[in-house]
Amino acid sequence: MNSMGRLASSVGKGLFAGAFGTAVMTVSSTLEMKLRGREGSTAPADAAAKVLGVEPRDEEAKERFSNLVHFGYGTGWGAARAVIGFIGLAGPTAAAAHMAVVWGTELVMLPALEVAPPATKWGGKEVGIDWLHHAVYAVATSVAYEWLDR
Repeated sequence: MNSMGRLASSVGKGLFAGAFGTAVMTVSSTLEMKLRGREGSTAPADAAAKVLGVEPRDEEAKERFSNLVHFGYGTGWGAARAVIGFIGLAGPTAAAAHMAVVWGTELVMLPALEVAPPATKWGGKEVGIDWLHHAVYAVATSVAYEWLDR
């Protein structure tokens, strides 16, 4: 198989891995929200709505849009994990690189779009919890990607 074919195959695996990682992250964040009694974040959906010019008409539509954004975004970031694997990184190094790209993008993008305050205003506990959920995503995505790519 030529390099373009290998890259396409890798990206396909990455998208499946990203969907899996998103599902695992959803479980971790749902458990954490229930344990802490907090509402889910709307910042990712608010960012997508702002960029795309979408305005859900009611709470039910907003929730559907939020879920679509969450799963679409997480699945899409699986392609980045595929590129990381394609260039030769694997194991914890690949998971850490993926985590850095995904979480780093969130920390810059959401405040830039004015849908969330900068992480410096969140407090250490909230930063730690957000980091944990993204680490769960990156590790689950990496495990799934490497399983598919074996």
